[in-house]
Amino acid sequence: MTEFESSAGAAERNIYLTLHRVIDAPVEAVYAAWTEPEMLRRWLAPGNATVVRAVAEPEVGGTFLVEMRGADGRRWLTRGVYRDVVPHRRLVHTWRWEGSEIESLVTVEFEPESAGRTRLTLTHARFAEDEARDEHVRGWTGCLAKLEALWAG
Repeated sequence: MTEFESSAGAAERNIYLTLHRVIDAPVEAVYAAWTEPEMLRRWLAPGNATVVRAVAEPEVGGTFLVEMRGADGRRWLTRGVYRDVVPHRRLVHTWRWEGSEIESLVTVEFEPESAGRTRLTLTHARFAEDEARDEHVRGWTGCLAKLEALWAG
């Protein structure tokens, strides 16, 4: 299941995206995929990119870091700090690409659904411009497809 919402416009300076998924795995497993580095390495890079390094210290003030590498050898690094951690319910961390002064904010919420499924809501906020938000919609969509595939038949 996929839903997408976005902000109205750049004039508000509150540019964000929200993505929803229902994943065929229990909350504990989906939460672990967001908080265990070995799990992050399996899905948190869109398309044919791979995660070559992941750090997750899911406690307030802890480090979040993901280094991705494209098939062409191109490298991307994002890092942040956890701002709110409610195990199996919610994660909030900052997100800053290496070389950028823009710090955005990622919020991931986990809700149990029927039969061991999880409703995941991802909100990525504080973009400087609509184009950056749109690029992240494409990136997150690719990453979430890989996340969902972890539990596919």
